[in-house]
Amino acid sequence: MQVETVVVTEFMTNCFIVSDEETKKALVIDPGGDAHKILNKINSMDIEVIGIVDTHGHVDHVGANREIRDTFGVEVMLHRLDLPMLQAASKMATMFGVRIEQPPDPERFIAEGDIIRMGNTTFKVIETPGHSPGGISLMCSDNKHCIVGDTLFMGSIGRTDLPGGDYNTLIQSIKTKILPMGDEIVVLTGHGPATTIGTERKHNPFL
Repeated sequence: MQVETVVVTEFMTNCFIVSDEETKKALVIDPGGDAHKILNKINSMDIEVIGIVDTHGHVDHVGANREIRDTFGVEVMLHRLDLPMLQAASKMATMFGVRIEQPPDPERFIAEGDIIRMGNTTFKVIETPGHSPGGISLMCSDNKHCIVGDTLFMGSIGRTDLPGGDYNTLIQSIKTKILPMGDEIVVLTGHGPATTIGTERKHNPFL
């Protein structure tokens, strides 16, 4: 798997463009905004975008959904429990002092155990609620990478003071779903640098 990161908007969200190195099929994960930056990166790569995945419905992860979807004619995937959040995204953006075009509803709902195919590479959907009710993580079939959205960060965890957030649920998600994957797994986070499960197990003060 090839991973390219585009940091977008004032929220400094990591938008991941992940592709299968053999087939060149690709997914755009968490296109939070600045669609032109994401499209410029895609156009510089020899890939075919086949879908968009939102790890959750917060405004800083969905702001460019519509433009990326319309450009490539692909489906948007999201957990059903985050649909109300997605549908309120433009209003929520206003509360944060930013403006976005209201994202479209997803074409596909994803849930625990679903497999998202990207050429010869697949992602397994893991429900990791707490930061949001429908937050998901994506475990790659290379058994080396997990994309966790805002569930876990280097030295920190996702905030739980937004609507639908719950601290105890988030900690439970991390301890029962993320940590058992193995210390060597690279964790690709929604904001900030990548880390590993082993590093967070040893040094994350929240764990």
